[in-house]
Amino acid sequence: MLQKPAPDAASEIDYRLLVPVLINAILIHTVVTIVRVTTSYRAVELDLSIIWLGVISATFAVFPIFLAVWVGRFIDRGHDAATAWIGSGLIAVAAGGFAFSSSAAALLGFTALLGIGHLFMMAAQQMLCVRAAGAHALDRVFGNYMVASAIGQGLGPYVVGWAGGTAKLPPTQHLFTLGLVIAVITFAIALTIRPSRALPHHTESSEVVPVKSLLSVPGLNAVVAAGVFIVSAQDLVVIYLPILGAERAIDVGVIGILLTVRAAFSMVSRVIYARMVVAFGRDPLMVTCTFVAAAAFALLVAPLPLWAMYLAMAVIGFSLGIATTLSVTTVVDRTPASARGTANALRIMGNRLGQISLPFGASLVAAATGVAGILAMIAVSLAASAAAVQWSRPGR
Repeated sequence: MLQKPAPDAASEIDYRLLVPVLINAILIHTVVTIVRVTTSYRAVELDLSIIWLGVISATFAVFPIFLAVWVGRFIDRGHDAATAWIGSGLIAVAAGGFAFSSSAAALLGFTALLGIGHLFMMAAQQMLCVRAAGAHALDRVFGNYMVASAIGQGLGPYVVGWAGGTAKLPPTQHLFTLGLVIAVITFAIALTIRPSRALPHHTESSEVVPVKSLLSVPGLNAVVAAGVFIVSAQDLVVIYLPILGAERAIDVGVIGILLTVRAAFSMVSRVIYARMVVAFGRDPLMVTCTFVAAAAFALLVAPLPLWAMYLAMAVIGFSLGIATTLSVTTVVDRTPASARGTANALRIMGNRLGQISLPFGASLVAAATGVAGILAMIAVSLAASAAAVQWSRPGR
């Protein structure tokens, strides 16, 4: 099991490795968020239906489902840095595709490529954090990593909102071009991440932990399943809040600020994440935060005044910020070192399955009920997943 942060835990952290990983995480999340939010507005410009938007969103997750286990095994053989290089390169290519093409087919194809690059990057960054953490600092390192991710997730919508101002649609071409510039910088930074000088000890043997054995770890399936709904909730709110704004005549700038508030409170939660784990424990904290997020999504179903929407988004950002981090570290905590990359990739694969099925299902719901129906669906799924984690807690 992971140990609580020791007083000298910071001295064990490899900052020469961690700092470029954190910078890379900020920029990658900025690029992905700018591109994905702008894709929603480009779909409106192209007069695509809301079902089309769900299909485009789902392509982000299709290919990672088939590649996840291979990527995890690749990382477990000591190729975490190379995985980061590949992922950042693919994201740069995808950003270039959005910048130089504008058809519905291009949105589909380059969203799929963006999803593949994102899989490589997330799997690599999280295992690089494990390598940088030492024996006692995993919660502290992952807290910092999630802060970096939240900064990027906040910068992206802020940039879109700033560019759009009071207009109903932002300048999508300029935003896609900006995404390309940042993606190229990110690729250059990724190349500074060096491989480990020594292969992991477990690579010296040919023993491979079967996927079936990983899935039989007590309580792990419930945590992975909860992570699917938690990540999908974060994804859906980024995709459909602009559509909700269009339905309720809310300016682009206000929508950008709402998404920035969510990211800012997510960042705040991750700053104090390690302390909260020590104070409350992993499973109780995950259950509580997921239930609270479900309640906040349920509030958004109603046509709230703006101050109440800001409050709901702050609660969503804080609670899902904690729950997302727990879904990552709990998987790492409960699996053997020789299979952490594979287990983490399986977790990401589960997230991608949710990102295929839930946006498609959400688009059907939205076609019948509007975006409010999607928010209600998210609330119910989060509440159910929190109950499943509580029910399956080891030693319960």
